Amino acid sequence: MGKSPTKSSKSKPIKAPTKKRSKKRVESYSTYIYKVLKQVDPETGISKKSMSIMNSFVNDIFERIASEAGRIVTHTNKSTLSSRDIQTAVRLMLPGELAKHAVSEGTKAVTKFSSA
Repeated sequence: MGKSPTKSSKSKPIKAPTKKRSKKRVESYSTYIYKVLKQVDPETGISKKSMSIMNSFVNDIFERIASEAGRIVTHTNKSTLSSRDIQTAVRLMLPGELAKHAVSEGTKAVTKFSSA
């Protein structure tokens, strides 16, 4: 009697099923900037470079207002950042008429959010 045929000792290792790697999400304001642009002028477009500049601008203004609001909260010895603190920071950071418009738009947004 002969030996029964056996598999060779050189078998390929079984690989685990590979997961599809998802792209790392990059947060930006580009969709919102684009929507506002289309509200202002539906026929106007924006280049990638201009969108990048606008995104950097919005990030910068956000950072400035947030840090100023944080300083206001620290100065008043409170532990909670309220919409009133943000409003005060906007009034301090933005010049004249721009601050008035920003405050009115912010108030409108907070009212809409509260009622919903």
